[in-house]
This record gives sequence, structure tokens and C-alpha cells, in this order.
Amino acid sequence: MPAMTHRFTRALEYAREVHGTQTRKGTEITYLAHVLGVASLVLENGGNEDQAIAGLLHDIVEDCGQAHEQQIREDFGLVVAGIVMDCTDGAAEEKLEAIGPQEQLLDWKRRKRAYLARLSTASDATLLVSACDKLYNARAIVADLENPKIGTSVFKRFKSGREGTLAYYHSLSEVFNYRGSPVAAQLDAAVVRMHVRAGVGERRGLGMV
Repeated sequence: MPAMTHRFTRALEYAREVHGTQTRKGTEITYLAHVLGVASLVLENGGNEDQAIAGLLHDIVEDCGQAHEQQIREDFGLVVAGIVMDCTDGAAEEKLEAIGPQEQLLDWKRRKRAYLARLSTASDATLLVSACDKLYNARAIVADLENPKIGTSVFKRFKSGREGTLAYYHSLSEVFNYRGSPVAAQLDAAVVRMHVRAGVGERRGLGMV
């Protein structure tokens, strides 16, 4: 079992400072629940301290801006910074450039396809953190689908809607299976359940949306 040092504590404090006032999309759940959950899954599936730290910090550049990349590199090293950037499908500033629903959807598809392509050659260290991130998210979507008060309305939270979200998670599952991720089977099970609860029997990848 990897020992957690003061670096993990510092990373947790950094995540608290940056994400402390944020909530999960469409909910009142603190965003810290997500990054803590991802770090936990990383450790449960054989990750080391650098990967667990990256799990805590993986969304900072994407949600809070490019300026954090240098800070992460200085405070936590090149390995952690590399994983974080590999798990980033676009800095917060880049996402703001797309205005209007149609433009946002096209930008979303571009970023997600680029992310899937990056995963096909990403390091094993990155692959585990990314897979744990997507597993946490997939399970959260399934939980909402199974909640009578939410159900399929959960897809209204996402720019891509039901079809795009399902297609993206199917494509992610395919990539992680292809790469032999230790989390692949768990993610695939969640994606299957997601499709069932969404009332969609046929699974299609992002390229078919």
C-alpha cells in the first residue's frame, strides 16, 4: 500500500481552496466530493501517491484556468502536472470561447474526440486517473437515473444531451477496455446500466453521434 505523505495533504488543501465553493453540475453537492472520490478510486485500484494527488487536482485547469498548470508543476512535480494536463480536455478559458448552444455542442464534440484520441496513447499513470474520473461520473449519472425525482432529466445538465452523453461514455469504455485498464470492467458495467436506465438498448460511440 502506497504511503501518503504531506504532499497529499497539501494537494487536498489546494483542491479545497480552488473547488471549495463549487458544486457538482445540477446539484448542491460540493465539488470536493468528486475529487475525493476519484482519488479514493485511484488508490483502491493500485494507484500511487502521485496518481492520487492528480486525482485530487485533475479538474483544476479545466474548471479554473490555465494559470494553475504552472502552480501544480511547481508544488507537486512534473509527473502530477503531466497527468493533470493529460486529463484536461480544455482549459476553462478555451471553453468560454464557444458561445451559443450549437457552437458549444460542436466544441464539446471536438474536445471529447481529441480526449479519446489522447487516451489511446496515454501513459498507464494517466489512464488510471482518467478511468477513475469517468467511473465516478458514470456511477453518479446512473444514481441520478435511478432516482425517481431525477431520472432521464439528468441529461439536461449536459451540453450533449442524452445521445451525446451515452455515446461519449460508450467510447470511453471502449478505449479503456482496449488499453486494458484495471478499471475497465467497472466502467463498462456502469455504462451498460446507464444505457438501460436511459432506455437506450443500442450502444453507439461518439463518432456515430
